[in-house]
Amino acid sequence: MKKHLLLTLMMLLSMAHLGWAQEALFSARNIISPEINPDNTVNFRLFAPNAETVEITGDFLPTEKMETPMGEMDGPGKAELTKDENGLWTFTSDNLGPELYNYAFIIDGFRTNDPNNPFLIRDVASSTNIFIIGGGHADLFKTNDIPHGSVTRRWYDSPGLDMDRRITIYTPPGYESSSESYPVLYLLHGAGGDEEAWISLGRTAQIMDNLIAQGKAKPMIVVMPNGNVIQDGAPGEGSKNFYKPQFMIPKTMDGTYEGSFEDIISFVESNYRVKANKANRAIAGLSMGGFHTIHISRYYPNTFDYMGAFSAAIMPREDATAKVYSDFDETLKTQMDNGYELYWIAIGKTDFLYDANQEFLAKLDSMNMPHEYVESEGGHTWRNWRVYLTQFAPRLFQ
Repeated sequence: MKKHLLLTLMMLLSMAHLGWAQEALFSARNIISPEINPDNTVNFRLFAPNAETVEITGDFLPTEKMETPMGEMDGPGKAELTKDENGLWTFTSDNLGPELYNYAFIIDGFRTNDPNNPFLIRDVASSTNIFIIGGGHADLFKTNDIPHGSVTRRWYDSPGLDMDRRITIYTPPGYESSSESYPVLYLLHGAGGDEEAWISLGRTAQIMDNLIAQGKAKPMIVVMPNGNVIQDGAPGEGSKNFYKPQFMIPKTMDGTYEGSFEDIISFVESNYRVKANKANRAIAGLSMGGFHTIHISRYYPNTFDYMGAFSAAIMPREDATAKVYSDFDETLKTQMDNGYELYWIAIGKTDFLYDANQEFLAKLDSMNMPHEYVESEGGHTWRNWRVYLTQFAPRLFQ
């Protein structure tokens, strides 16, 4: 009898648990957010019945002025969502052009991500949701049904920094199955970034796969190092494990990185099938990485045939006293006299570094140093830097 009662009780508990599970399952809302409509307007939805106000902020909205560590800059605007009788908040954007966009919600003043969109990117210490409106250049940001390259995270020995360091490397489609040697693009991130920045925010693998598949770019290896010399890897990936990333950390622009850059080249050329000569090396970077590109390429003036400075952080620095930064004009002239294929500079019209870049361009003009200049709309954003990569990569190794 006791055994029978125990079995009955267990069955009742099991049925009750199943009922609760089914109730949770069927009462859950299947909320789609974002939802891209045929006319390229986008619906955003958030279930927050107890919220008083909900706003959306994103780079598809009119810009607003905001204070940053680099001074006042244009930032993403805001718009209000509308609440229905069931507690569902909604907003529909204007018709959007082709682009990779990012956004977040602000609930009663608290910024948070969209719980219905699992796709996120991290920029320094902030994460935001993303979506893509296809067409035009934005199709290069998509993963399409084409041959794909490989992305690996390797560790290399850096005698110059006295540590093993993490690095991200893209190899083009067919690398593993061929015996061919390839040219190399060294692609450098900006302040607050790390070896994850270009592959995540910059969509490097998708861009390279698509350009190569379309015959617009030569198959190449892309090397994405960590420019923060006190880190052995990105926050959460290095030996310090989990900690909050910072925008500027010590020694990022004091010459240490530039002076030890040969360690990276040595690792790549010892471990990958590469064409190890000047004609098959390119270097490019955004913001701080543009600063590094300018100085690395002239400090090793017969190493690279292709240079790309994207929104380069050309500015006076009190800690720029290392040997790397000495004799700037003389080493730049040596680089010019050695010859190269392309010195490519790009910046947005509203970038806070615009004036500094104009001064650098004037210097190059005064030296009769060959260069190409691209001026785009917009400011100091990944929206520009992704496009610059799509424009720069096809010019390499032709």
